[in-house]
Amino acid sequence: MFSRAAIIAATILTVIAASGGTRIGAAAAALAPDPSAWVIGPIIRGRNYSVGMPLHPTPRRGGGFHIDLPRAPGSVHYVTFPHGSLAGKRRIVMRYRVEADRGVRIEPTTVPSLPSMITLYFQRAGDNWTARGRFETYRWYATFATRSPIVAGEHVMVARLDGLWTAVQTSTARTNPAAFQAALAGADQVGFVLGGGDGFGHGVHATGRARLVVMEFRVE
Repeated sequence: MFSRAAIIAATILTVIAASGGTRIGAAAAALAPDPSAWVIGPIIRGRNYSVGMPLHPTPRRGGGFHIDLPRAPGSVHYVTFPHGSLAGKRRIVMRYRVEADRGVRIEPTTVPSLPSMITLYFQRAGDNWTARGRFETYRWYATFATRSPIVAGEHVMVARLDGLWTAVQTSTARTNPAAFQAALAGADQVGFVLGGGDGFGHGVHATGRARLVVMEFRVE
C-alpha cells in the first residue's frame, strides 16, 4: 500500500498547527513525512474502512495536517504512515488538538453511547488483517496511554515502547514478549487509531463540526 521510499530513518514527525505553533527547524522538516505520506484507513482488500474520508489528511499552512471528523455514516479509523522498524526506539509521542463547536460530541461508530478513544498504534509488515494465528500479534495498541473520551482541547499522548502494549485479541507485550519484539523489529506502519465501543480502531464520527489537528508526532 505504501512505497518504501517514504520510510524515514530516525523518523520525527513535527507538525505545527497554523495558529500558536512553534516553527519547525530545517533539519526537522527534512525528516518529517509530508502529510500525503499519512493514510486515513485502513484499506483492507481494496476497501477503505474510513467511510467518506479523503485518503490523506489535509496539509495546514506552515506545516502539519488536520482531519475533519465526519458525521455519521462517515467515520475515521486508522491514521498511519510508513515508518519501518522500531528496533532501538524508546517511545512514541503525539501532541494534538481537537476543535469542535459547542455541544458537539465525538462518538464511537459502533456504540455511540460509549466513550470515544484515541490510541497510539503500530503494525508489523506483512499483516493479513485476519488476527488469526501468528497474525494476532501483528497489530499493537498503546492501550495504557489511550485518551478517552476524545474532547476539545490540546492533549499529549506518550507511549513507551517497553509499556504494556496489547495486540488484536488476547496477547500483550507481557504475555507474549517474543511476538511483541518481533513486531517492533518488523514494524511497518505507525500512527494512531480512533474508536471506542467494541474496538480501539473501530472508528469515530462527530455530531457536528469537529476537527483533529496533529501538532507533533515523534518516534524517539
